[in-house]
Amino acid sequence: MDIILLERVENLGELGEEVSVKNGFARNFLLPRGKALIANDRNRARFQAERDAIEKRNADARAEAQKTGDALEGTDLVLIRQSSDTGNLYGSVSTRDISEGLAEKGFKVTRGQIKLDQPIKTIGIYEMGIRLHGEVIVDITVNVARSTEEAERQAAGENIIETLQAEQQGASAEQAAELAEASAERDEETREHEED
Repeated sequence: MDIILLERVENLGELGEEVSVKNGFARNFLLPRGKALIANDRNRARFQAERDAIEKRNADARAEAQKTGDALEGTDLVLIRQSSDTGNLYGSVSTRDISEGLAEKGFKVTRGQIKLDQPIKTIGIYEMGIRLHGEVIVDITVNVARSTEEAERQAAGENIIETLQAEQQGASAEQAAELAEASAERDEETREHEED
């Protein structure tokens, strides 16, 4: 389906361009959200007649998004979640969790504006983009940890998962040494009893 873009759409085109897209994408996303018009003679004439108003509306929306983006840029969001000792989350962090966390900080960001390819399933620090407008994308940092203390340690540069694994290996090595020592003592006692 051929459409006329009413605003810049990432990976598609700029305002006023005529592009060809799949029918479902146009019908289910672009047209209902007012991002495009079907490219026909009537709509081309309408677009040309309203072009100044459309460009002004787009510029106003971009300016508002840029204002929000300036405040949001570089925001550090800390999300406390339960996880296993290996750092795997019980559940995951999705766009809804990030949107709710940003709302608590006073930012109105919808789930659809958050660029998250797949849910977060381990603790750690994640960089991600927020698309506030077709031309305004800002980056934030999401720090997923088991506690505020761990979040602070991660923010300082410590890899919590490696620390947890090292602690587990240390505990396992200590336990193995204790078992070996206890086994050696039993063997010694057994030999002493056999000699008597």
